[in-house]
Amino acid sequence: MDFKLTEEQQMLQDTAARLVRDAYGFEQREALLKSEAGFSAEFWAQLGELGLTSVPFAEEFGGFGGNGVDSMLITTELGRGLCLEPYLYSVIFAGGLINQLGSAAQKSELLPQVASAELQLAVALDEPQSHYQLHDVQTRAVAANGGWQLSGRKTAVVGGHSAGLLLVSARSSGESRDEAGVSLFLVDPRSAGVERRAYPTIDARKACELYLDNASATLLGEAGQALAALRYQQGRAIAAQCAEALGSMEAACQLTLDYLKTRKQFGQVIGRFQALQHRMVDMRIELDQATSMTILAACVADAPDSDERSRTLAAAKFIVSRAARFIADQGIQLHGGIGLTWEYVLSHHAKHLLMVARQFGDDDHHLRAYGRLMNVA
Repeated sequence: MDFKLTEEQQMLQDTAARLVRDAYGFEQREALLKSEAGFSAEFWAQLGELGLTSVPFAEEFGGFGGNGVDSMLITTELGRGLCLEPYLYSVIFAGGLINQLGSAAQKSELLPQVASAELQLAVALDEPQSHYQLHDVQTRAVAANGGWQLSGRKTAVVGGHSAGLLLVSARSSGESRDEAGVSLFLVDPRSAGVERRAYPTIDARKACELYLDNASATLLGEAGQALAALRYQQGRAIAAQCAEALGSMEAACQLTLDYLKTRKQFGQVIGRFQALQHRMVDMRIELDQATSMTILAACVADAPDSDERSRTLAAAKFIVSRAARFIADQGIQLHGGIGLTWEYVLSHHAKHLLMVARQFGDDDHHLRAYGRLMNVA
């Protein structure tokens, strides 16, 4: 298999890397963490101006017509820079749901705005009791006055505090945990009956709790038939998240290696100690395994839905989640106390990697999913 990037892909990667390197220093990120939005509106606009937010969409919607590998190149650089902007949730996940489920009119209206970064989206699928199960939905949707009204609670909506439009799953029929009856809706967060309570996540990004009380909503796709699309698009989001984690793991490994080469103890740099060399090698082995699985996940992200695609994505998320935790833990151990300080960038990579390891399902969840998808002779 040829793993070489095309000339266009190399240009795309260079553009993303240069933007992050020039515009996203650690000090600037520290200031953004304290802002109301929790990210840079200017940087988000730059992503749109350079066409990076348009990559996954078709040309008819102002997009690049890119694939999973193209998205991987961008999200890897965003992860390397610990960028706070909700690219994964707005462009990959929510944009993909609209592209798959939306009517021609909805796609023509919304996707060009997402592609140009004029509109930020957020996906509200998780509930307090759901624990990674997309079909465990207690939020209710009731048809009323020619439209729909939603009532319920959604939790950990990353980027939901600043989104201009929310994509919310709700049950239009059936009982909680039934696979049939799950629908997806567009909700204006400024409309009556919608309340958002923002808070920082473990890695200091912002999310919100979403409370709905007879909130007006617009159906996206066919009523009661959204679950397959939710699972498919979450798979694309998982592939992009693996790439984001890869960038962060690469940065953490480089920071740790640089520290071992400069920190002195007993009259010599600590990188000369064989025990620490072995631990650094273990980190690189985990990184190499995660890199291979991330590339494989990117290659199948946009493939038609199948058990083989689902197995590959579950395996990738398992390997990357395990590697993320290991590299975060070992990086802190090899740095000593400085690795935990807020003022040092490694601690922020570690917190982000620990959060990534649990979003969209932790390693145990995906190991069980992989086991269920095994072909038994």
